Amino acid sequence: MRIATSQYSQTMNTALQTANAGLTRVMSQMASGSRILKPSDDTIATVRLARLSREEAALDQYRSNITALTTRLQNNETTLTSMQDDLLMVRDLMVWAADGASTPDDVKAMATALQSLRDSLFYSANTRNAEGQYMFSGTASNVATLDLTAGVYSFGAGVDNTTQQVAVGDGVTIAANVALSNYGLDVFLNGLQAAITAFGNGSYTSATAGGQLKAVDDLMDFLSGQIAQQGGRRNVINTLDDNHAAVSLSNQEATLALGKVDYAEAAIRLNSYELAVQATQKAYARVSNLSLFDVL
Repeated sequence: MRIATSQYSQTMNTALQTANAGLTRVMSQMASGSRILKPSDDTIATVRLARLSREEAALDQYRSNITALTTRLQNNETTLTSMQDDLLMVRDLMVWAADGASTPDDVKAMATALQSLRDSLFYSANTRNAEGQYMFSGTASNVATLDLTAGVYSFGAGVDNTTQQVAVGDGVTIAANVALSNYGLDVFLNGLQAAITAFGNGSYTSATAGGQLKAVDDLMDFLSGQIAQQGGRRNVINTLDDNHAAVSLSNQEATLALGKVDYAEAAIRLNSYELAVQATQKAYARVSNLSLFDVL
């Protein structure tokens, strides 16, 4: 049977193209580490990989939120603890004044110390975070938590008791802030200022100190509860972060199982395609050099 030269050339070119295409594909797989170079290579695995990718992106965002939230909760706790420490000193002074045995000079000295503690509480309440936002103003984070006008303390305009919720999981949110407007801190500071004035001008009584002492205890109880909440929230998000890390590891393992190239199998295919290309080229060269005179 005679084979036309054009037909033979086309057949050999097709064989070479097929072998080269296979060789290129397996080399690309080995270079990228992925067995799926286009969706049509494995449509089911491609869909599963896309879902895993979306879930991994969500987990990355949740874990990023948790990292930022951890810092905010730590800052909240640190500031609230500082305020509680100031209140402990205020309490000590009030207890000292309430016993009725203090001299007028002692009481005036207490007034000076209380002024410093009052200012410290005021500035702590108006603490800002690294972004310049007020930490304790609820959702009005661009408004100072407390305002001091004409010697009177009040909450800033727009300050509310709404918490800022941060997504840390699928359908799970955690409050990131403490709203001091839940407690009458402005009333407390105004009462403290009245006590300071009484201590300074000698008009104080044991009842004055005793009444302020009750206000100190109430505020300390409130702050203690808030500090405990910060710790509880941190425990929750630490657990969530561990869970997210475990799920992420599982997703990565599934992604590798679905999409990672098997280098041993790929090496065998690479060798096969190389042999096919070489054999086709040699056969083409050998046949192309033959003529009818070679068999006469």
